[in-house]
Amino acid sequence: MQVLKDILYKVSLLSTKGDMELPIRQIHFDSRAIASGDLFVAIRGTQTDGHAYISAAISQGCVAVVCEQLPENLNEKVTYVQVTDSSKALAWIAANFHGHPSRKLKLIAVTGTNGKTTMVTLLHQLYRDMGYMAGMLSTVENRINDRIIPATHTTPDALAINSLLAEMVQAGCSYCFMEASSHAIVQERIAGLQFRGAIFTNISRDHLDYHETFDAYIKAKKKLFDDLPQGAFALVNADDKRGMVMVQNTQASIYTYALKYPGDFKAKIISNTLHGMELDIDNQSVWFRMIGEFNAYNLLGVLGTAVVLGEEPNEVLMQLSQLRGAAGRFEQVVFNGVTAIIDYAHTPDALENVLKTIQNLRTGGEKLITVVGCGGNRDKGKRPIMAKIACLHSDKALFTSDNPRYEDPGEIIREMEAGINPVDLRKTLSIADRREAIKTACLIAQKGDIILIAGKGHETYQEIKGVKYPFDDKQTVTELLKLTHSA
Repeated sequence: MQVLKDILYKVSLLSTKGDMELPIRQIHFDSRAIASGDLFVAIRGTQTDGHAYISAAISQGCVAVVCEQLPENLNEKVTYVQVTDSSKALAWIAANFHGHPSRKLKLIAVTGTNGKTTMVTLLHQLYRDMGYMAGMLSTVENRINDRIIPATHTTPDALAINSLLAEMVQAGCSYCFMEASSHAIVQERIAGLQFRGAIFTNISRDHLDYHETFDAYIKAKKKLFDDLPQGAFALVNADDKRGMVMVQNTQASIYTYALKYPGDFKAKIISNTLHGMELDIDNQSVWFRMIGEFNAYNLLGVLGTAVVLGEEPNEVLMQLSQLRGAAGRFEQVVFNGVTAIIDYAHTPDALENVLKTIQNLRTGGEKLITVVGCGGNRDKGKRPIMAKIACLHSDKALFTSDNPRYEDPGEIIREMEAGINPVDLRKTLSIADRREAIKTACLIAQKGDIILIAGKGHETYQEIKGVKYPFDDKQTVTELLKLTHSA
């Protein structure tokens, strides 16, 4: 058991009241999980304030409380630690409690609007295939070597991160590749972690329901690079106009990758088909199973990361050429001549990238039918933009539900329709039931046509009024294609 004063190392303290030599059994920020001998950290969240649950935590048996504001009535049997920032304190406490596992690994973070999951997945697969023990923290799943642990967030909370990293160390991992979301960065969930490097993919409009302005969103991503220590590396996409902005104040060694502008790691797309892509890298032609310009960036970023970490470029390229992307990222289902593509694209930029990629792959008169929705209780401003993009690049656009959460699906669709030019309304259909929308797309599609089902990707549920109902785009379209296109 750890002693309280030891796990408060590097925590910014305002005051302490009580016994600092207390042994601490476990740490929690959810009062319902508290048991006798635990430490409760009161976090101010977006939905609830943990300070309101201090008395509940004490009644459950907690022996110490970390908080920003002390309760009016103090329990003399409990130790109170007042801090400037509970979220940051939790991250350092978790790192101290688990013995700083991030220092025993080469921990690499990937941030950006699009591409995080694919890049982290590719890095993990690459390092496993090269014989390394490696872990992964991603939107789709977490992995300790080949053991899968379900993921609940793009970036877990600080307690979960450090617990998983400690398990990775115990399992013999020498690397961990993790997604770093903007929420996690500004909420200090990754404070106290020691990163060996960080990668920036790109940035476009997303999460403005949380960050409020695009500038604040950019600053959230930039903070990851501002906080990198000397000796770490920062690898950025030089083709993104904010790529070099990310590293303006970093102490890390800076490297770049690009398809269009000069970069330390550079490639050129030679050919792009529904079956794969050929890139010219350092005057050698390499065939990859992955498709599209956005994946060319992902592959180049992975190559750059591995080379900066000391791997031999040709060995990396050979292994990368065999890999496939993450689940729900440009996944294809083909049945009787109809191709369905399932993609997580849920931002305007990601949707446009996927649609343009498909347009470039078209060889004749095949139609492109897009099924797309927008999530509820999220950035409303992107709804008409995404609808306009879907209409612009598709022969037919079907607007439907994504995860409506606590909003009315019909109202979300109406807000999407507001972005459509009246002339283009003939190209659209609005069907709130997602299964019916996919079925309609399958019925419309003829041999050779392409259906894009965007927004949910790897997710196997649909969230409606707080309940997650089973729903898998890939499984659904596979079943419906067989139903509608069997001979």
